[in-house]
Amino acid sequence: MMKLIKSFGYAIKGMLIAVREEQNMRIHLIAIGVVTFAGIYLGLTAIEWAILALTIGSVVSMEMINAAIESLVDHVSPEFSKEAGKIKDLAAGAVLVAAIVATVIAVYIFGNKIFNLIFY
Repeated sequence: MMKLIKSFGYAIKGMLIAVREEQNMRIHLIAIGVVTFAGIYLGLTAIEWAILALTIGSVVSMEMINAAIESLVDHVSPEFSKEAGKIKDLAAGAVLVAAIVATVIAVYIFGNKIFNLIFY
């Protein structure tokens, strides 16, 4: 049981490191706040909340994986390396894909709500 508790502690520590050290993570947290406020205001359904939660989770997870990969690459290859840059670019690209998908989903969900609010 102690091993399980310790592993949760390490995971929480990792989340706090991401928030403290990664500017993009703080930007994502602001976006999560805006989306949450808008969702409450517009009265999202349970399914809409679930879809947003999945997309938010994927973006935040990808951001943390990207930060871990960048940190590992910087540790292993502190000097400039074309291959190290490629690895970091690929990881950053994965975050961008998740963020684009999340944005498209949010535009669809919120756009639909706002359209119905204005025209119905």
